[in-house]
Amino acid sequence: MPRETYADVMLPLALPETLTYRLPPEFCEAAQPGKRVQVHLGKNKIISGLIWRIHDTAPSFEARDIISITDEYPILDSHQFTLWEWIAGYYLCTPGEVMKAALPAFLKVDHRDPKRIRKQQQVTDNQSPSALVPLSQAQQQIFQNIVSGFSVTPVHLLHGITSSGKTEIYIHLIHQQLEQNRQVLYLLPEIALTTQIIVRMQNVFGNRVLVYHSRFTQVRRLKVWSQILAGPDGSGQLILGVRSSVFLPFRDISLIIIDEEHEQSYKQQDPAPRYNARDVAIILGSIYKAPVLMGSATPSVESYQQAHQGKYQLHELNERFGGIGRPEIFLADSRDARKRKKMQGPFTPLMLRAIDETLVKKEQAILFQNRRGYSPYIECQECKWIPKCQYCDVSLTLHRSESKLECHYCGYAERVPNRCPSCSSTGLSTRGTGTERIEEDLQLLFPDARLARLDLDSTRSSSAFSRIITDFELGNTDILIGTQMVSKGLDFSKVSLVGILDADQLLNYPDFRSYERSFQLMTQVSGRAGRRDTQGMVVIQCSDPSHPVIQQVMDNNLVAYYQNELKERHQFGYPPFTRLIRLNIKHADLKVVNEAAIDLAYQLKQALPGKVMGPQSPVVSRIQGKHIQNILIKLERNPELLIRKKAIALLIKNFIEKRTYSSLVIQADVDPL
Repeated sequence: MPRETYADVMLPLALPETLTYRLPPEFCEAAQPGKRVQVHLGKNKIISGLIWRIHDTAPSFEARDIISITDEYPILDSHQFTLWEWIAGYYLCTPGEVMKAALPAFLKVDHRDPKRIRKQQQVTDNQSPSALVPLSQAQQQIFQNIVSGFSVTPVHLLHGITSSGKTEIYIHLIHQQLEQNRQVLYLLPEIALTTQIIVRMQNVFGNRVLVYHSRFTQVRRLKVWSQILAGPDGSGQLILGVRSSVFLPFRDISLIIIDEEHEQSYKQQDPAPRYNARDVAIILGSIYKAPVLMGSATPSVESYQQAHQGKYQLHELNERFGGIGRPEIFLADSRDARKRKKMQGPFTPLMLRAIDETLVKKEQAILFQNRRGYSPYIECQECKWIPKCQYCDVSLTLHRSESKLECHYCGYAERVPNRCPSCSSTGLSTRGTGTERIEEDLQLLFPDARLARLDLDSTRSSSAFSRIITDFELGNTDILIGTQMVSKGLDFSKVSLVGILDADQLLNYPDFRSYERSFQLMTQVSGRAGRRDTQGMVVIQCSDPSHPVIQQVMDNNLVAYYQNELKERHQFGYPPFTRLIRLNIKHADLKVVNEAAIDLAYQLKQALPGKVMGPQSPVVSRIQGKHIQNILIKLERNPELLIRKKAIALLIKNFIEKRTYSSLVIQADVDPL
């Protein structure tokens, strides 16, 4: 009697392992790892899963039959499985959670039609609209160093100051690979950046450019997935995408570019897997034996250290392309201006003078304020009542244009009250300043100026971002007011002024990375100023002009900044000298979450003496109705790291399975930001 054949099937659920099903004889020939199948789950549920492994080892239970095989060809191969296993192990989650994040929704149900694309000959326009722009002497030297270094070091870091022309170097490297009919992945930190880059790449590479991100419809994402699965058709493929692009089914990838590698947008927050696409892309490159090039004007502290220790090959480009001069930076002391009653709304006299001069010269300005909305909160002048979210421990932000108060954590919103609900006073006043308020005040001060706002509220529709950016590029907007979006790699030729309105808010955030983020944001947004024939101007408003980070931005002194930051990180045991794991313990009952956190922390401290901190309440200790406690684990970067992470995962699994605390949620965030 022939032995039975079985398949281990992965399901898009937070299950600790795959489930084993019997392969009926009629399916044995068609079954392959990477194909989707339909299986029973529970009493009546039918669900779509992926064949992970085929074998003849009978399980200890009576295996149920696979119902059907969906695909004619596998939608994944062993490379993707290897990557998924690494992600699940490193980020302390399940393979099913990785599967759920990796596959487009269309592939998680029983649709058969997309596999056809493997049989079809793709028809693409291999002609480019424009030729490659010749590199400068400095760029050409970097290009040659990178190409020659690819065979020696797998990971490279291009540290190029803003406007140095890093993208042109990328284009020449991409062209070299596409000419060999290979695939190139070009990662960007968020969708906002793809607008300009897509146009730029399509102008050079035509229809060889494939774009993949979450704002596309599921059908469009599936089409791109299928084209990449089919592989290059003779002219190569350039895949432009955000963090989820690391999960695409590459066939012949030969180069990975990670632009703005320092950006925190590469880190997935919720749900699991809470991965950093930059780090996953490096692993992806090692699996495919494809070199990885990271680029930034302000590299992350971790990447900077890796490069200076020789683990990454470092390339530095210290001159702006086309002879553009570095912008001149001025400090505006907002504390002194307030004492002298010289402030007009949120603006110092120096900031207003700079804006006025820019408008007179018919040039453009960018104003950066890292808060959206009209005002961070409103307050009763009589009883000091402040409206709070019903589900989160935060104040509600005023959005005046929509006459609503909104929670920026859970989205809860309510109308702005006419009276204080606590004392019935009508004396409700705003506190603080958001981008919406900046826009309103500027319109009063400069009534003839054409203004636009670039933040999450103004770009909710898929076309809004592109429209705002295009108008600014064409000169239809004089002043662009925005949040972090305006700092991220955008290139405008007519901008001569950049204003940073509240540097203190960046520097004073209670987090060990606050100085790093402040330095990066101020340096990046400052780099938007400057034209080929005119030196740009940057005005930074702050209450403490002597702050060391402010001075380092002023002097463009990256070496001093990194040396100071690394010294402090080493002293207090923070990355890059340790690996952090933050456990978020959540429950609707405050007493339960506190007891569970203390219990879990005790067990962890017994297993990892001296390496566990907490529990403690985070800055926002209740979100979406769940109270939160944090436990922070610091692990040394050594060969025992993987063993200790497995021990932590097992301890958490056993803690949850005891069911002492009903409905308790424990989330592991590895390398938290």
